[in-house]
Order: sequence, then structure tokens, then C-alpha cells
Amino acid sequence: MKILVTGTAGFIGYHLAERLINRGDEVVGLDSVNDYYDPQLKYTRLANHGILKEQVQYNTLVKSATKQNYSFIQLRLEDRECIGSLFAKEQFDVVVSLAAQAGVRYSITNPQVYVDSNIVGFTNIIEGCRHNNVKHFVYASSSSVYGMNETVPFSTKQNVDHPISLYAASKKSNELMAHVYSHLFNLPTTGLRFFTVYGPWGRPDMALFLFTKAILAGEEIQVFNNGDMVRDFTYVDDIVEGVVRVVDSPPKGDKNWKENEGDPSTSTAPYKIYNIGNNNPVTLLDFIIAIEEELGIEAKKKFLPLQPGDVPATYAEVSDLVANLNYQPNTSIKDGIAAFIKWYRSYYNV
Repeated sequence: MKILVTGTAGFIGYHLAERLINRGDEVVGLDSVNDYYDPQLKYTRLANHGILKEQVQYNTLVKSATKQNYSFIQLRLEDRECIGSLFAKEQFDVVVSLAAQAGVRYSITNPQVYVDSNIVGFTNIIEGCRHNNVKHFVYASSSSVYGMNETVPFSTKQNVDHPISLYAASKKSNELMAHVYSHLFNLPTTGLRFFTVYGPWGRPDMALFLFTKAILAGEEIQVFNNGDMVRDFTYVDDIVEGVVRVVDSPPKGDKNWKENEGDPSTSTAPYKIYNIGNNNPVTLLDFIIAIEEELGIEAKKKFLPLQPGDVPATYAEVSDLVANLNYQPNTSIKDGIAAFIKWYRSYYNV
């Protein structure tokens, strides 16, 4: 298939592009390569796929020097004209949209960035799908949409109308918009609520990266909610396996679905929402202990209260993915942290 993957200079997008390239799909990567975090890490990810920094120019499709079935274009999602032109020219079979402005806490102080990227940008991508006969649109949602829900594990059958950050609200809006396009235009759409993804090439603003960097430097780490946060930490290879299975299985809709008794993760339209997580929650404190054991260093900890916008516990109920796609994450926290730290030490030479 010919697949557009947005966010390929980012963490999950980089790993997904690698998987799709290796299995023989024709992949076009798209990313704005912004400075939300160190752009050099993004350029290094691109270089690993044969796209050199000096080749990257805005709105210019660059062929990989090492992967014959991979090309990359630098574009902002909110650039409607250029996004429209790319879709019209390339005629993708499938689109996987992972590019978005990430971060719960950042959304509290920088709301406009989330509107531009996650709402305006999302509209431009789904419009491209609608007008160019895309057969399946897969997009990143987030476990953050569960917001004030207190019933765990979180299920796609639950109501998610009470988000507690603009980031979460933007992801909820994506799900609603996708349903409209599935209903009105018969566009198959699948939303993936990711649960705390970690692994090699991860984002520097995420817990594992921050903790590893600080512990190795002998610096204090901030432990929010006094370490009682519970997260469904999911290794990136397990996430990618789930995404690939979803890509190959566009939804058809449930003709027997009824609103008053229906599952909100589906409808009569070709629309589906999945949780994609490890289904094995771990406390933040236990996660830190696993990092300490792998590094052989005890962290200096500063215990702090829960931060605005943070959810105390996230835990994925993934029975739909298991039943429909035989999805089963199998990477332990110990093995996943070991793989990340091995990468981190190599990349930063520490």
C-alpha cells in the first residue's frame, strides 16, 4: 500500500515508519520538525531512514538515500493549501496521522498551539482523505480523553465527555470529527487511544527520559502525586504492532448499532475507537525503582502533589483489540526500560 504517516520525525511515527518500510509498503513521512523539543533528535531519527537534515526543505518531497520505498516532506498540519496539494498529487491508500502537539501540561500555558495543530491540522488531514479516496484513516487519540473518569480499567464503552486538559479536549474533538466523516462520507476511520508509550528514541519531555537523564547526572527527579500515579506503560514495539494490525483492518460499521444501548466506540458508520495499552498498570514509584535497578543508581526524589491536568491513574481495557485483531502486548517493564537505557547511553555516550 501507499501510506502517509504524519509525525515520522517523532517518537511513535519514527518506529511505525520503520515497520511499514521494512514490510514493503510505500511510505511518505510528514513532519513539521518543530522545536517543542530538541530538533536534533528529530533530524537524527530522519537520518536513520536516509533523510539528511540538509535535504529537508519546507514543502519539498525528499527521497530516502537508503530506503527506496520511503520519502519525506516537511509540512505544518495547519498549512491547508500544501496539505491539499500533497494528497491530490500522491493519492494515498491509507493515512496514519500521529503528528500532533503533545503534552498535557504544555497545553495549559500554550492553548493556541493545540488548536492550530490538533484541530485545524486534523481537519486538513481528514479533508485530504475525504477528497482523495483514502481507504482507511487511522489517527492518534489519547488515554487523556478519559479525564475525570474514575472507573478503571478505562474502557472504550465509557463516556468521555469530561476531559481535564485542552490536549485531551483536542483529542476528543478528533474522535467526534472522525465520526462525522465516517457517517457523512463513508470514510473508514479508526482512533487509537495510546496509553503512556515509552522506549528507545522516546520524547525528552516524557517521564522515562527525564528520570534517566536526571539520575545519571546525579540530579533530583520530580515525583508527582507522591509516586502514587498509576500508568499503563506500553513499550513502543507493542504499540506499533497494534497500529499495523489496525491499519490492515478498516472498520465496516455495525448495522445493528443503536444509540440508546450502543457502544460509543463504534456506530453504524465505518468508525472505530480502540484503547491501545499494556493492560498491566504500574505505579510511578515502581517504574522509578525499575529504572534505578537498571542504572544501578538510587534516584534523589522530590515528592510533589498531583499537577493540574494530570490524571491519577490510566489503565487500558483492550478486549476489543484482542478479540478483533488478536493483539497482545508482551514486553515487560523491565525489558522495555533496559532497551531504552541501552539506547540512551549509546545516543548520549553516557
